Amino acid sequence: MDTIADMLTALRNANMRALREVRVPHSNIKAEIARVLKEEGFIEDYRVEGEKKRDLVIILKYKGKRGKDPVIEGIERVSKPGRRIYVGVEEIPRVRSGLGIAILSTPLGVLTGKQARQKRVGGELLCKVW
Repeated sequence: MDTIADMLTALRNANMRALREVRVPHSNIKAEIARVLKEEGFIEDYRVEGEKKRDLVIILKYKGKRGKDPVIEGIERVSKPGRRIYVGVEEIPRVRSGLGIAILSTPLGVLTGKQARQKRVGGELLCKVW
């Protein structure tokens, strides 16, 4: 079971329905992906709730005159449990000519493609967001 793909699907579905927030089961990697999305301005905020069974609550961000156009236009899972995709620093893709981001899991933690290029480190290409 691919929990990261489940989180990305929940974000995609919540965006289509213009929901304010989405709740997914917590894991450290999903919290790090949410941190990167917040730093890059794709989501408004995120928080962890619960004691025993923790949830990751992601507050979505919208734009436009009525505030109904989602900031996340597309989100795509790249590396999957059945086929892991690893990239070197020279192979990190530029998403939508720099308008989107690639999210990587590196030895230095979860980073954007731009940060990984600056730190000269490669890793597992988790997803692309634009």
